[in-house]
Amino acid sequence: MRSIRKLYQFFVDIPIEAGSTLNDRFEVLRVLGTGSYGIVYLCKDLKTLENKVIKQLRPSKRKKRREIELFENEIKVMRSLNHPRVPAVYETFTGNGNYFYVMSFIEGDNLEDLIFEKKKTFKEKESLLILAELLEIVKELHFNSIYHLDLRIPNIIMKKNHPYLIDFGLSKRVLNNELNQQKIQALKQQDYYDLGEILLYLLYTTYSSEKKKALPWKEELSLEKETVFLLKRLLGTKETYSNSREILVDLRAALKAGQQDIN
Repeated sequence: MRSIRKLYQFFVDIPIEAGSTLNDRFEVLRVLGTGSYGIVYLCKDLKTLENKVIKQLRPSKRKKRREIELFENEIKVMRSLNHPRVPAVYETFTGNGNYFYVMSFIEGDNLEDLIFEKKKTFKEKESLLILAELLEIVKELHFNSIYHLDLRIPNIIMKKNHPYLIDFGLSKRVLNNELNQQKIQALKQQDYYDLGEILLYLLYTTYSSEKKKALPWKEELSLEKETVFLLKRLLGTKETYSNSREILVDLRAALKAGQQDIN
């Protein structure tokens, strides 16, 4: 069944060609990426001459009400934020049965590409500073009862060494006591765990080993004990964090420990 679905998507989810015009206003320049639910294009706004990003719901998903609702939920979540490190949504439109929305273009490098293609490395202090900026974004999301639930390096754009968060396709906004505190805490923990995973990716960029056998990260990475403690709590191998304030306390301790070594 899964192979049939994949085959169907292969023939149906064909990206729009470069040079095409969407909504009589946006010229498609190139495909930026594809995900489980959408195809993302870099476009030129023929009215303002600015670059914009347009996300299209995959054609294979457009006949399912549930998939359309998820796409619309992503738009509502992003519109409710108005955050400088999150793309701004300008408008939505439909065409030939397809669903689209237009957002601001963040000119930078995808963190995944920086690490695996451009081989950029991040030292411990730099990694912690990036985590601190991501934590501020997540803190704002949670304050607005929004949980990203897909914090991964492909969903982070680095612009002038600062992280921006994209792709809210799996995000959840909790309204009017929709969930009890235990379930809300579980949503928080997912975002916190993902932050720990991102930190690990950053820290591993400076690691090289000739050993054939992989070891646990605590043995492979040479880190300040404060950073190890922070990671353990983020990843749930020690008592998990209840809120972003607790994370910030340990994050500051890790940064301070690294600064003392530099001095």
